[in-house]
Amino acid sequence: MLYMAEVTRVRIRAETKALLDDMKLTPRETYDDIVRRLAEAAYDDEPMTPEEIEAMEEGIADLKAGRVRTLDEIMNESGDDIIIKARKL
Repeated sequence: MLYMAEVTRVRIRAETKALLDDMKLTPRETYDDIVRRLAEAAYDDEPMTPEEIEAMEEGIADLKAGRVRTLDEIMNESGDDIIIKARKL
């Protein structure tokens, strides 16, 4: 006997649907597959290591001290700004 999963409807904006469409790994991937993949990637059940905590504290100190660069600056330095400019066209 074939088991049918419970299905529900979710309302999303057209812009959100377009983002999900762009995230499909294959044309046949469902929105449920995409949302599940994103949710699983966002969930981390392992506690942070002391090294991770220290790195975060260093980053916060850098922010407070004004030691920051914009994404555009970093992309420009790496040469990836061409990709950003092409996406804006």
